[in-house]
Amino acid sequence: MGPLELAQLETEVKHRPLPAHVGIIMDGNGRWAELRGRPRLEGHREGSVSVQEVTRAARRLGVQALTLYAFSAQNWARPADEVAGLMELLREYLEKERAEILENGIRLNAMGELDRLPKSVRQPLEQLRADSAGGTGMVLTLALSYGGREELVRAACKLAERIARGEVDPRVAAPEELEQCLWSYGLPPLDLVIRSSGEMRLSNFMLWQAAYAELLFVDTLWPEFRAEAFIRCVAEYQQRERRFGLTSAQLPPGRRSA
Repeated sequence: MGPLELAQLETEVKHRPLPAHVGIIMDGNGRWAELRGRPRLEGHREGSVSVQEVTRAARRLGVQALTLYAFSAQNWARPADEVAGLMELLREYLEKERAEILENGIRLNAMGELDRLPKSVRQPLEQLRADSAGGTGMVLTLALSYGGREELVRAACKLAERIARGEVDPRVAAPEELEQCLWSYGLPPLDLVIRSSGEMRLSNFMLWQAAYAELLFVDTLWPEFRAEAFIRCVAEYQQRERRFGLTSAQLPPGRRSA
């Protein structure tokens, strides 16, 4: 697709109903590098270019919230040199993207077991979160040392504490009570989950939040997933009919499939 065609598609997508919150499982960095006979870390470095392009595309479209699965709780079990390299790349990303995030009113957020991150990452992360807290544009959330099951366990423990204090009656507790204890609380409902690389699973990503999200699995490896691929995914989402348990006939005209 040429630049003019891409610009036209982007304009069309901007004027249709957009997903408020998009989550991306950024998969395939290591395989991209191995297919080219390069170290896995080079794939992660190339993947950071995709992060930049996709973030910019999401902001241009008007997506309210973008959550990137950057490092899972299970990734700590990878070889120590790869983990160290990933942490260094994360530190570099936070420093390199700082100016653009602040200049564009993006609010940086993070969720996961953040206390497990090395100090060299936690410090610039927390500083940028604080400095961008007033941003009124898109919320960019980095899921770091994150796991959906781990999040649910933490949330269940917090809810149990609230019940013990008498703040919540367990006999009438609603799903919203648990939702308020999630790391993602305050973000818009998750509308779309995209996974690159051809794998067709959630891999412990936002399990609660994805209950009614649309899922899109694409074959493209993450280092090759650029702005065009993201815009195409949003365009495909816009063709989906989201019923939330209702029938097609019950939906208002604006929510029916084209």
